[in-house]
Amino acid sequence: MYLKPDKCVVPTICRDYPEWHRGRTAYALWYILLERKQYPELVQKLDQLQTSFSDVLLVNTQRQYHITLYICGFLTEQEPVYNDDFCLQWFEQQHQQLLKQTAFQLNISKLNSFNSAMFADLSDRENHLIQIREKLQLDDHHEIAALQYHPHITLGLYRDAYPSDQILNRIQQSSEINLKISIDQLHFGYYDAQQLQGPLHSLYRLQLD
Repeated sequence: MYLKPDKCVVPTICRDYPEWHRGRTAYALWYILLERKQYPELVQKLDQLQTSFSDVLLVNTQRQYHITLYICGFLTEQEPVYNDDFCLQWFEQQHQQLLKQTAFQLNISKLNSFNSAMFADLSDRENHLIQIREKLQLDDHHEIAALQYHPHITLGLYRDAYPSDQILNRIQQSSEINLKISIDQLHFGYYDAQQLQGPLHSLYRLQLD
């Protein structure tokens, strides 16, 4: 999962993935949207870090900075067919379970890396994100995600199999972010599964008190 020394990063191949999306388009998730107008200092720092690693990351990404909370699957208005389909009835259940969620704070700490992506790490000492994820669990649906949840802000995917030592050394030399931010909105939305690193489209915004 995390990038280790004496390895190579895993590059993203720029192609369509029909074996995954099977012709479906709207891949749904719950997330925290980190917009420039609300978090100008954070977004500026993320932009600077992204630019400093632009020689190793995929270019032309349209995906906004965000923190993924829960990956739902392919949105459908019909009865689910595949195990990664997600119907609107399940969204309504999740929405009801989140209505009493209150605002909270997170600390964005430093740069880090998975095998295939560079990201900004964050600290959630009071486990707000875990509590939100527990509210998003459903009896009839299981999350389409890795077994272990690690909240983060993706900066970019690697475009070639660079030596991990090279990447890790550069990360170590990068300045820490160390910013505390207040979270007062959660989003439910989707991205187009047939567009690599396409933008997030918000379908619902939950305002937190």
